[in-house]
Parts: sequence; C-alpha cells; structure tokens
Amino acid sequence: MNLHPWHTHLLTGHWYSHLPAEFQDSLLGMSRVRRLAPGQRLFQRGDAPCGLYAVLEGAVRIGAVSEQGKEALLSVVESPHWFGEICLFDGQPRTHDAVGVGQCSLLHLPQAALLAFLEEQPVHWRHLALLMSHKLRLTFINLEHLSLMPAPARLAHRLLMIAEGYGEIEPARRILQLPQEQLALMLSLSRQTTNQILKDLQGQGIVHLSYGEIAILDIERLRALTTI
Repeated sequence: MNLHPWHTHLLTGHWYSHLPAEFQDSLLGMSRVRRLAPGQRLFQRGDAPCGLYAVLEGAVRIGAVSEQGKEALLSVVESPHWFGEICLFDGQPRTHDAVGVGQCSLLHLPQAALLAFLEEQPVHWRHLALLMSHKLRLTFINLEHLSLMPAPARLAHRLLMIAEGYGEIEPARRILQLPQEQLALMLSLSRQTTNQILKDLQGQGIVHLSYGEIAILDIERLRALTTI
C-alpha cells in the first residue's frame, strides 16, 4: 500500500492511475513538492530541461509572450495534470513558459533522477510516451477545429476539454475557474466575441456565468454544439 501523501490524490487522474504500481512508487520516491506564489514563473521558453511535473493544487498557465507583448495561451493545467515530458525525450530547451495561477503546489520529478531511473528500467518509457501522445492527439484535434469549426463550436469543445481535465478526470467538472480573457486567448478569439458566445450559451440555459467562473448547467447540450 502506497503511503505517499499525494498518492490517492494523483489516482484521480487517468494517466497516473493506469501506471503499474511499481512505477507509481518509483515516481513518488524521486519526487518533491514545489510551491509557486501567484504569478511566479516555473520555467520559460528556452530554459534547460528540469524534469516532469504534476499539478497538486492550483493551476499553471502554459503559453508564450511575443516580443511585442502579445500572449499565446495554450492551456491552463489543473490538478492532477502532468506536464513537462517532452524535454525528457529530446533533451531540448523548454518550448513554452509555465507560470503559476494563484497559490500552486506541484510534484516535481527532477530530470537527472528520472532519466537515470529510465536508463535502468527502459520499459517505462512507453508510459511516458503515452502521456505525450495523448497531448499530441489533442493538439491535432484543436488544429483541425481551428480550421473547420465556427467559433461557438470551438468554444464549446474547449469548455468540455477543460471540464474533463484534457482527458485526465472523470466525471467532468461542472464548475470551471476560468476568466473569459483566458478562454479567449486559448481560442485566439477576441474577448468581445468570446463574451457574446458565452452570453448566448447562458441565454439557452447551457452555462451560467459569474466573475472568473463558468458553470456548465447542461453538459449534453454543450457537447451537441461541438458536432456542428
């Protein structure tokens, strides 16, 4: 029986819960908890690889800011999401910035320790490949939607993805701590367009809006919008 204080919490996530018990134990054995203050940067684009992370509490913004100050927000990852695995495979610098949202607690598995373990137990590379391939699949889906879907359908799909923790949690959350400005950045839409779509959804009784929060009232009707 694993007595690590975060083991039970991490079992709520799809990826970790499907790992062999011995790999779960090894990951937790080489980990340490790291805390971020609101707005504190975990790493930025171009930084050297620093390992694998799991969100325990709070959230982390993954994105980048151009030299002109324009922000691209890829996702806001919440518990029990794992991230940072790309650099394990290629050893290249970080591709994006990671910044804490609110008070944030992370489980950190240092790069050197994890690589040394995988050198001895290469069978577990497959599990990390599954973590990465799941995100690659989501990226392809989002690119397709960006090209083919109208804005309301794209917004509905992204709300569902966030509610489901990008495939990590089940059942889906119904209350999303999600400012409209963040949602607009993720979808490459203006804040005005995003606000109008959300108000339309609220008028249909599909969502309820409050400050910094979106409540999903009818998840099946929201899902139906993504097939348009």
